[in-house]
Amino acid sequence: MTHPPTEIRSATPAEMSHVVSAIVAAFLTDPLARFAWPSPHDHLRAMPLATREFAGGSFEHGTAYVSADFCGAALWLRPGVHPNGEALERVFRETAKRDHLDDLLATFEKMGEWHPEEPHWYLPLVGVEPNAQGKGLGAALMRHAVLRCDQERALAYLESSNPRNISLYLRHGFEVIGEIRVGSGPLVTPMLRRPRRVGADEGAAKL
Repeated sequence: MTHPPTEIRSATPAEMSHVVSAIVAAFLTDPLARFAWPSPHDHLRAMPLATREFAGGSFEHGTAYVSADFCGAALWLRPGVHPNGEALERVFRETAKRDHLDDLLATFEKMGEWHPEEPHWYLPLVGVEPNAQGKGLGAALMRHAVLRCDQERALAYLESSNPRNISLYLRHGFEVIGEIRVGSGPLVTPMLRRPRRVGADEGAAKL
């Protein structure tokens, strides 16, 4: 199905709250997010805090990509920029379901171990709010960033916390490189993308 072109741009730090709201809505049914916060109240209260610590560096470096209507966002961290791990752990310890905390923290520790040693772009969070899903926004967000990775000849890495999204990542050049499952926690799938020649397979990347 062909969708009209979608404008994707870098969000400013002043727009962070709008972008974070889109991510929070997109993750309402995400297995890992809801493992952390099974209660809707807890999810809506804590997910914004976790998003800022996990991917806040994207706003500082102009790599928080958003659709023009703020319905979708992809928060990328460029090589050398990292999540605020200590602050993120603190958010989890203060907000996550007690019975799930150990498995949640161990899952994130395993996620860190799967990062490639080489410099790479990292995608901590990408999502489209439910009312805008199925319209090609996710694909537009992915295309916007992976083109830059190709131009820089850089690796890209992500972890898929929802099996339904893996096909999207595969279509944009990512490969499954492992599996993470800790205790009662959900499956998390590390994925790596090697740079392509700019212009190669552009048709295959379009949805």
